[in-house]
Amino acid sequence: MSALARYLNSAGVQINGYDKTPTSLTTELEEEGISIHFDDLPQFITSDIDLVVYTPAIPINLEEFNKVRELNLPLMKRSELLELITAKHETLAVAGTHGKTTVSTMLAHILYSSPVGCTAFLGGIAKNYNSNLLLNHESQCMVAEADEFDRSFLRLHPKLAIITSSDADHLDIYQNHENLLTSFAEFAANIDDDGYLLIKSGVLLPLTGNKKIRKFTYSLNQGSDFHVKDMILRDGKYQFNLQTPDSIVEGFNPVLPGLFNVENAVAAASAAYLYGIDQKVIVDAVNSFKGVKRRFDHRIERNDFLYIDDYAHHPEELRACISSVRKLYPERKITGIFQPHLYTRTRDFAQDFAVSLSLLDSLILLDIYPAREKPIEGVTSQMLLDLTPIKKKLLLSKEETLTYLKEHKPDILLTLGAGDIDNLVPKIEEIFN
Repeated sequence: MSALARYLNSAGVQINGYDKTPTSLTTELEEEGISIHFDDLPQFITSDIDLVVYTPAIPINLEEFNKVRELNLPLMKRSELLELITAKHETLAVAGTHGKTTVSTMLAHILYSSPVGCTAFLGGIAKNYNSNLLLNHESQCMVAEADEFDRSFLRLHPKLAIITSSDADHLDIYQNHENLLTSFAEFAANIDDDGYLLIKSGVLLPLTGNKKIRKFTYSLNQGSDFHVKDMILRDGKYQFNLQTPDSIVEGFNPVLPGLFNVENAVAAASAAYLYGIDQKVIVDAVNSFKGVKRRFDHRIERNDFLYIDDYAHHPEELRACISSVRKLYPERKITGIFQPHLYTRTRDFAQDFAVSLSLLDSLILLDIYPAREKPIEGVTSQMLLDLTPIKKKLLLSKEETLTYLKEHKPDILLTLGAGDIDNLVPKIEEIFN
């Protein structure tokens, strides 16, 4: 939503917006000239508004939204606006239940660094640009993060699409994993004729249709069309070459740690290669990519203390994040602060969450962040805490957590979750800096 607001604001459109709570991002938007309010006040909705754009993530009882419908104002989902903007461009879209934000941002950085250029709508703040919007009005290329929530990504018709993963998620929307897979297959079917599908090896979709789509696979391992070659781990960072279907691209030395970030780099670099970007541009851009805020985001890094903030809110994302830290620092103790996101997700994946969280040495659980949902009886953070089979575990409020950290300095600290746990980040930094 904020990237779209920035895009329209840059074109001289007057933008007003509502959000539930102030954040560092809303502060930045206000500094850019966008008017934002944080109280649900229907009097802000007036008959002279030209267009209302909304996300399906808002609660259905939002009074301002009801006033919009009462006045019969022009109304459009976020995905519909993105469809209109991208329709006249060559779109490279990145989908997947995990990894899409980092891959789309890295791909956008490669293209933005090349003579091709791009405009990009991203789901996180690119640290190279401190924004989730990249603008290049001269380029015909657009990069879009393709969100599977509410089937939003089915409105995109990309020239090239990446699918990073298709694990079960958003079961409040899809009911079961099979329906989710079908939706991903429909997304792939939207690729332009003679376009490209780049899909992670092992992601099996019921692909249909007779379009002339050129399909390629990628992974860390041999057997995929694009894969890692000659990888070494040096000083906590991975160096590698990229095997393509017809050549080897040498010299990748990204600054981002973690094996899953190597896989993200393979996806982004492979897509850029298929799109015809010069190999040296690809390597230089991957190596200069600083990452995305809240994605394996190293906030404090000292010999005696490491603090990483991550958006992980699905069991598989938690497993990947914690396992990567464990692999990089096998002898050290890891404390995780996790804020579950949504009652339905906590209910649907409770056992899987417990397994992933058990990879920690110590766990602090916060209350569930409800977002758009109402409580579900019996679904609580205490339930999740009871299921998690480790000895050192606590259920604390945010304030209690800060007090605890002052008294018990961890060795490695992770903050994990997609709610408002990011509000703790500057306070934690203040404690340990």
